[in-house]
Amino acid sequence: MTPELHTFLLILVCAGVTIALRALPFLALGRGGGQPPALVRRLGERLPPAVMAILVIYCLRGTSFTALAGWLPALAAAAATIGLHLWRRNTLLSIAGGTALYMLLIRWL
Repeated sequence: MTPELHTFLLILVCAGVTIALRALPFLALGRGGGQPPALVRRLGERLPPAVMAILVIYCLRGTSFTALAGWLPALAAAAATIGLHLWRRNTLLSIAGGTALYMLLIRWL
């Protein structure tokens, strides 16, 4: 087998697996436009807040409380992100605003 054929077959297999994995939820849950199963609805309600909580813990895990410059930028940015989200309900604005404030604070403090 030539290296070109091997590469082509490898790409073909990867593309096939990717397409199958993307289509699987629609094939498994597609019931003609009806409501998804109760388990999927329950997961859709509970997973986003759980993922957000894990991300907050992950982002703040290395915060040092020994100096003001160690904890103020992280907590101020987290508070700004929460405030922006409660105010505008726009995820992109919340993330961008909190990130911008954090970057400014770590440069100034």
